[in-house]
Parts: sequence; C-alpha cells; structure tokens
Amino acid sequence: MAAEQVFIPPPSLSAKFEGSFAYLTVRDRLPTILTKVIDTIYRNKNSFLEKHGQVGVDAEKRAISFLSKMRNELQTDKPLLLLSDSAEDTDAWNRYMKRQQDLMEDGQPVSWFKSPWLYVECYMYRRIQEALWLSPPICDYDAFEEGKTRSFFESQQAIMSLCTDLRTILTSADTQNKDSLFQPFLRLLQVSLWGNRCDLSISAGQENSQKTSPMESLSDLRPFILIDDSEQVWSVLMSAQRSGGTEKTGVRLDIILDNAGFELLTDLIIADFLVSVGLAKEVHFHGKSIPWFVSDVTKRDFNWTVSQTTASNHKHMSSCGVQWKRHLKNGTWSYHDHRFWTLPHEFCDMPADAADLYAALQGSDLILFKGDLNYRRLTGDRAWEHTLPFERALRGFRPAPLCSIRTLKANVQVGLKPGQAEKLASQDADWMTSGRYAVIQFCGSKE
Repeated sequence: MAAEQVFIPPPSLSAKFEGSFAYLTVRDRLPTILTKVIDTIYRNKNSFLEKHGQVGVDAEKRAISFLSKMRNELQTDKPLLLLSDSAEDTDAWNRYMKRQQDLMEDGQPVSWFKSPWLYVECYMYRRIQEALWLSPPICDYDAFEEGKTRSFFESQQAIMSLCTDLRTILTSADTQNKDSLFQPFLRLLQVSLWGNRCDLSISAGQENSQKTSPMESLSDLRPFILIDDSEQVWSVLMSAQRSGGTEKTGVRLDIILDNAGFELLTDLIIADFLVSVGLAKEVHFHGKSIPWFVSDVTKRDFNWTVSQTTASNHKHMSSCGVQWKRHLKNGTWSYHDHRFWTLPHEFCDMPADAADLYAALQGSDLILFKGDLNYRRLTGDRAWEHTLPFERALRGFRPAPLCSIRTLKANVQVGLKPGQAEKLASQDADWMTSGRYAVIQFCGSKE
C-alpha cells in the first residue's frame, strides 16, 4: 500500500511579500498603534505623578524610551530581540523565537518584515507589555483602556436596544418548545457575529463603535455571510441537550472572546439567552491575561463591563447586568485566562505547548471562537487555497465541536465553494480585509 502523502501547509502570511495586506499592516498600522500607545502614556504623566510621585514620571519616560526604540526597530526591519523581563511566559516566547530562527531562509535573522505576520504582530503587543513591566510602578497600566472604555460608552444606544431586545425575547420564550428558540438563537448569533466589526486594532485605535441596533439590519447583512453553519451549531446544542439528562449535568459552552466594548456585550447577550432558556447549563468565557491587540477583553474589561451594565439607568440594561452578576456569583458563568491566548502559536500547537488548556477545552460541548485573530490562529495564518476544507486548515486542532464567528479583516479564508472567492474578488478587491463579509464556520469534533 502506498505511503500516505505528507500534508505540507503553505507558507505563513508575511510582510516579506511587498504590497500584501501583511506588509501594509506591518509598515503602516503597527507603527501607528505604537505611536498612539506612546502618546497615551505621555498624556497620563500627570496621573503617574499624582499616584507615584517622581518615580512614576521616571517610569513613564523609561517606558516611552523603550517603545520609541522598538518603533524605530520595526520601521527599519531590525532583528527581533529576545524578551528581557521575567514573566511566566518569557521563556516560552524566547523558545518560540528560536523556533522561528530555525525556519528562516539562508540563516537570516528573525525580523519585523521577514518573519510570519502573526508572530511579529503578537510580538509587538507582548513587547508593549514588556516596556511596562520593566517600568515599575506603572507595570499594571493598560494603555488601551481609554479606547475600550470610550468604545463602550459610544455604543450605549445600541447596547440599550440590544438589552431591550433580549428582555423581550426572554419574556416571550417558550422554553418547553426548544424548536421555537431556533429563530431568536439565529438572530442573537448574527448580532454576535456583526459585533465583531467593532475592532480597535483594525482601525488603529480610531473610534469604531456601534451606533445603531444591529437587530434592525440583520436581514440586510445576511447576503454578506459567506459561510453560514448556524444550523450545525444549533444541532450540537440540541444533541448535547439530549445527552444532558444521562451522561452530563448540562451543556457547557466555551466562548473564546475577542473585543471589549460592544462586541463583548453581544457575547454576553447570547450567553445569557442560552442559559436563561435552558440551552446551556454553564458558559466559560476565555479572555486575555494582558492587554492585547488594542481592544481584546481582559478580566478587568470583563468585570468592568458587567458592573457598568448593572449600574446603568436604563431599565433593561441594568436588569441584564444584575442577571449577569447572578450568573457569575452562582458559577453558571466563569471567566478564564491562560497565557497561551497571548502567545504567538498556531492553535494546532496547543496540545503540545498548552496541554492543560487543550484538556480543559475537551470538556466543552461547543466552543465559539470570536473574531479575526482567533481565526488566524485556528488556520495558522497561512496562504491556504480558499476551497480547502476548514478541518484541514485546523491541522488536528479539534478539542470539541467548534465554530469560528468572524468578520473578515485579514487575508485568510478557507472552506469556500469553488469560484466563490474569484467572484468576490471581481466585485470587491478588499473582500478579505474590509470587515464587510463574515463567516459562521463550524467543525465537529474528531470521530
């Protein structure tokens, strides 16, 4: 019998391909984000002075010097430097750099423009954290907090509308007839999908909030969902329900979060719906342990959002917040972070590099991966053929049934029908990066 052909993945997306989206991101967007971080730290020097005295101002200057030097290294394509702090993930980062060095052509150094885009982008955010960790006493400062907070408040009208919609749905829901819950589930899943448009790293920190209720525009947005596996997601919830009375105590849903602000609200809304109508017994939210990609959710963002919602003067918004606090207090909801979420690895590395996290995810009935960065890590951020099946691009990463929910903001997309990508490209040259299109893309667990 012939030996099975070895599956060799295509190359990683990289800024070495001049004119590519990765190239433009590294050349233009990353320096812009770094400049905004430097400006934000500088603008807060008076608060550092008030809180810490002169030592706080000295720390501010040290962090800015570090970040300014890194920005110059980025713009001139200097070799990446090993991390010099002593955090728990420092060794893992430095080992990963050595792994990347072994993959470089002709022994070239690992550098900003010649290395994989996913790696260098993650590396920049980790170096921002290093600059702060090496600048006590401002180590815990989140330079992205202002933008995340502003995004939440600028989306108030949409949030109030959505909370009102949820209370209306729950008031009329027939929890005895699970089939009747399918349509509200679909609508709330699509709201969570389109909430992913509010990504501050894509807009380089510019205002990117949700002004209107997304419920009103769902039918108009439907044609822009390129892959819609919602029914398969529903089927997993239903089949897990049926086994819930015997082998399990109920359905466990895991949500790998993306952005704070309006998107996080949409995730909390669908999680509340699923728990309140009995489609899920528990929800595990997974966020970042450090500030990440401008607007990604940290534990502080998560808790702050629930508290702000609870404190709202809007009746339905505050009742949602009260309910969410109750879910957290009784353990129906729980927040988790793990250092792997802020490492640069493809997710197929997780069984080897974060076996504890992979084992934890295997206990889930359904995992929802929100957003673009999670999709890039699921697929390895590689130059795949658009028609490659999603499960092939996952390269063995299948801890449980999983679904990617993303608006397209990076030029990687698999699982399309033959000719679909070509037709899209002829209509819209930026279809993969504009956030205009979206997918709800499912893969079942291993047989």
